Amino acid sequence: MKKILEVKNLSVESRESKKKILENISFEVDENSIYALVGPNGAGKSTLAYALMGAPRFRIIAGKIIFENKDITKTSIEKRAKMGIALAFQEPAYFENIRVKDFLKVGNKDISEKEIEKTLSLVGLDPKVFLNRKVNRQLSGGERKRIEFASIIAMKPKLMILDEPDSGLDIIIYREFYNILENIKRETKSSIILITHREEIGAICDKAGLLYKGKIIDEGDFRKVIREYCQIVNRKKICKGFKE
Repeated sequence: MKKILEVKNLSVESRESKKKILENISFEVDENSIYALVGPNGAGKSTLAYALMGAPRFRIIAGKIIFENKDITKTSIEKRAKMGIALAFQEPAYFENIRVKDFLKVGNKDISEKEIEKTLSLVGLDPKVFLNRKVNRQLSGGERKRIEFASIIAMKPKLMILDEPDSGLDIIIYREFYNILENIKRETKSSIILITHREEIGAICDKAGLLYKGKIIDEGDFRKVIREYCQIVNRKKICKGFKE
């Protein structure tokens, strides 16, 4: 299968503290696939997401990032976005007095209203209800998260990096959340890197990697990776459901 992303021996440090956060990270993401990145808090998952996006607060001190067979290690965040990489943060930003349809045009001014309606439907929102609704604090957490997904889809990226999009969202039934991801994968043909703590993601992901103390210590089938993860974080209840 064709690779959309190859990360080779990547080491990353904070520009501010000069502290090395990631060391010798290597993994690959196939086209139109979901790659789950799991690991305990503080393992470096968000740092990896920001480094892949090209955020300036982190500096790559070794290794390469290859996107569609092009070395983008030194490419700016703006150019990476134009090439088709998009990052969704853990906590969506609040906006006041901007309609949903205008918000979805921010990343793609050429998107049609028909495409916007389809995008909202993909994330489980009725276009008739949400198209002209304001993006503000009156939206529920689940609605804001869905609208953020829609804004990423509207950019028509080739690779989506989702940083713990399921974190703290008891409002969204997790089965619905995974259905949304499956819809995105099927309808957009995008690849997804999903940073998560949720073991249920194994039902839809194609491959997984375990990040621990700044290094990927296991990779491959999700069941194998999650067994290693739950041993590290001592969550025996999860392990029972992922026995060999």
